[in-house]
Amino acid sequence: MNRVRVKVAAVQALPRIGEYYQLCKPKVVYLILFTAAAGMFLSTPGLVSLDILFFGLLGIGLGAASGAAINHWVDQRIDEIMARTKNRPLPQGNISPRSALIFALSLGVLSMIILLAFVNAMTAFLTLLSMIGYAVIYTMYLKHSTPHNIVLGGAAGAAPPVLGWTAVTNELTVDALLLFLIIFIWTPPHFWALAIKRKDEYKKAGVPMLPVTHGVAFTKLHIVLYTLMLLGVTMLPFMTQMSGYLYLAGAVGLGIGFVYYALKLYYCKADEYAMKTFGYSIFYLSALFALLIVDHFLREFIRAFIL
Repeated sequence: MNRVRVKVAAVQALPRIGEYYQLCKPKVVYLILFTAAAGMFLSTPGLVSLDILFFGLLGIGLGAASGAAINHWVDQRIDEIMARTKNRPLPQGNISPRSALIFALSLGVLSMIILLAFVNAMTAFLTLLSMIGYAVIYTMYLKHSTPHNIVLGGAAGAAPPVLGWTAVTNELTVDALLLFLIIFIWTPPHFWALAIKRKDEYKKAGVPMLPVTHGVAFTKLHIVLYTLMLLGVTMLPFMTQMSGYLYLAGAVGLGIGFVYYALKLYYCKADEYAMKTFGYSIFYLSALFALLIVDHFLREFIRAFIL
């Protein structure tokens, strides 16, 4: 009988674990971890030590998950209104607000302990700043006060490769800031494409996203301008010799693809190409950072074994 009760309790606990997992915005965190790992690999000509790789990514990931969970806690009223978010754990009542907040803060504390104990203080401090930037400055203030919220708040989302870089080197360099700049410029066109599709929902929720305050046409124009700017910014790693010709060719191809989608969105009616542009933007960033990693190791291999 006791064994049956234990099994029933375990089965009942599984959905709750899944709900807490969803609070962490896992898809976003995975992309954050990938760009953080890229920062680690690019920061050194050799291999990254396994302990720094493991504890660095664990601490950075927990920090990102903490910020995501706090975002859920702060935005629960908005999430109830929007179709895209109404099935999240808090609007559905599957987790209490108090439990969600305790969970979020616990992840943040655990992140700081791991980074301070096993990585370095600089990475812990910068991770804390990015958590505060996303969970407090963006979610609690910028999101509700200005249509430029995602531009100003994008700094927190652009931090992961810098965090990965400092985890290995304990230094903040120009090359690390170039990686930051790429994601910083990428964030507005990525998010504005989604905002165009969800314009009515944001308007209903009272969130002043750019398509709500300045119109869809104005937002589409800015998506085009930002993708053109991004194409130029992604040339900088090659110009500073952080990356080679493989990356250059890929960055040009991917950038032209992003500009193509932005122009299709600009000339189409309403939001016809919004989600296609949004989807391509995610592929774009993943592929771009994959190219940075492959190019880096290929150049190191050529230096070590061919030249």
